[in-house]
Amino acid sequence: QVQLVESGGGLVQAGGSLRLACAASGRIFSITAMRWYRQAPGKQRELVAASTSSGSTSYVDSVKGRFTIFRDNAKNTVYLEMNSLKPEDTAVYYCNVDLILYGGIYYNDCWGQGTQVTVSS
Repeated sequence: QVQLVESGGGLVQAGGSLRLACAASGRIFSITAMRWYRQAPGKQRELVAASTSSGSTSYVDSVKGRFTIFRDNAKNTVYLEMNSLKPEDTAVYYCNVDLILYGGIYYNDCWGQGTQVTVSS
């Protein structure tokens, strides 16, 4: 059984910063790929940031230079550092990871529960 627990969301003024965390628990050998999505009210879920198993990263244009995706392997935790936040960043943010469990079991497309980020103008 694998669980992802997100934290770090909240209310922040425009220009502020937040760091989202997504902690994975279970018999996890390693996190391979990781992604952060967001969904604003009335809009489709959007891929915001991604990191592959080789460590390459990519970002949607609207957050380039402001958001950073990274991980702490020792803690099995992935992060999304968000700076210079704008009201249009307001959304529920979800982490999504691919894992390898002990025993060589691949556990892909695992989702967190979501955390609300609200940026006031």
